[in-house]
Amino acid sequence: MADTSFPREFFIQGVTKEGKTFRPSDWSERLCGVMSAFGPGASGANARLKYSLYVRPEMFGNIKCVVVDERLRDIEPMAFDFVMNFARDNNLQVTEGCSMPDHAESVAAEKARLASGVR
Repeated sequence: MADTSFPREFFIQGVTKEGKTFRPSDWSERLCGVMSAFGPGASGANARLKYSLYVRPEMFGNIKCVVVDERLRDIEPMAFDFVMNFARDNNLQVTEGCSMPDHAESVAAEKARLASGVR
């Protein structure tokens, strides 16, 4: 049976608590770029070529966001605190939830899990 639990995530929105759009416009890419070295597979030159699985930029409608996976707290508490303090210091709206993988991603992940023999 597939694991139906998803890790909790924090959605840092590019909107202040007063409803103003956060600037600069590339804030989410910059923040995620700084955090690219934290997470699985992030080491050496490869860390500079892709975002971390635990801190990634997303667009929800027309709002830029940074999605922070709570598992970052376990592997690097100071990095987690840095990102969450960035949101607090800049008065950004933060909500908690979890991303749901699209159907193709979840099917591929389940096939890979079954092929590896992990139960």
